[in-house]
Amino acid sequence: MFHHLSPLLYLFPLVFVVLLVLLSVNKPRQPTMGRMHAPGKGISRSSRPFVRTAPSWLKNLYSADDVKESIVKLARKGHTPSKIGVILRDSRGISSTKAITGTKVLRILKAAGLAPEIPEDLYCLIKKAVAMRKHLQENRNDKDCKFRLILVESRIHRLSRYYRTKGVVAPNFKYESATASALVA
Repeated sequence: MFHHLSPLLYLFPLVFVVLLVLLSVNKPRQPTMGRMHAPGKGISRSSRPFVRTAPSWLKNLYSADDVKESIVKLARKGHTPSKIGVILRDSRGISSTKAITGTKVLRILKAAGLAPEIPEDLYCLIKKAVAMRKHLQENRNDKDCKFRLILVESRIHRLSRYYRTKGVVAPNFKYESATASALVA
C-alpha cells in the first residue's frame, strides 16, 4: 500500500542528521558578560580611531605628566576610573589617556596607590544588587525584581570567581547579600 514511500522513509533519518549537524555548526557564540541575561547582542558602541597615537595639537596642549596629575587629582575627589576618562574626554578633549601617557587610567591609579580595592564592574553589580534588595524589602511581591536579582547575583558570583583566580581581589573574597551594603558604602 505504501510501497512508493519506502525510499523516502530510509532517507528521512539521514536528512534529519544532516540538519542537526548544520544547525550545530552555526551556533551563536557564548554571550559576553554584560549581555548574558538579556536578548540584545551588546555590540553597539562608538568606534575607536584607527591611529593609536594622540594628535599633534593635543600633544602640544597637554604633557603626559599633566594628564597623570589630573587623573590623580580626580581620583582623590572620589571619581571612578571610567568617570575620570569621561571627564577628561568631555572637558579637555583627551579621547585616550594611553595615547598621551602610554598607560591606562587604572594603571596610573595603581602606581599612585589610588586604585579601588574592588574592580569597578564588580562594584557596580554589587551596588545594583544592594539597590534591588532594598527595593524588595519595601515591595515583597515584585516577582520580576526577585528574578532579576538572581541574575545579577549570579553575574556577581561569576565575576568574583574570575577576579579571585586572577588575584585582583582577595582569595577569600565572597559576595554575601548581608554584608554587601558595607562594600558599597
